[in-house]
Amino acid sequence: MSSDNDGRRARIERAWVAAWDRGEVDALDELLSESYARRSTDPAPLDREGFKASIVSTRAAFPDLYTTVDDIVVEGDRAAVRWHSEGTHQHSFMGVPATKRTVQISGATFSRFEDDRIVEEFVTWDPRALLTALGIITVGQD
Repeated sequence: MSSDNDGRRARIERAWVAAWDRGEVDALDELLSESYARRSTDPAPLDREGFKASIVSTRAAFPDLYTTVDDIVVEGDRAAVRWHSEGTHQHSFMGVPATKRTVQISGATFSRFEDDRIVEEFVTWDPRALLTALGIITVGQD
């Protein structure tokens, strides 16, 4: 069981670095199943192609985006990834014009494997932290 966990951990890290840090989103095809669903606060989950497109658009807005995988815990068919990212907002993102600000965000992704592919992920992060870092919203002002 340990070697399966180690193999899954290594595959997650390889695909994550390729997709998020280098924009090589097709590396996710080796990790994510064709029936993949990514769930977050958005009511509609992203499929594999939608997730890849979201990475491409994020990297277009933050071309120097760098993501650090802080922890990967794999137990059987489940995995948890704690991460943080940093990048400079150089182009429009979700309708927000470039602010040239460097932002840092963090979150966690929880995955479920079927055989050797991830079929489902739940991602949690605070979008308000991104909007605050971009100066779009302010927090804690009286």
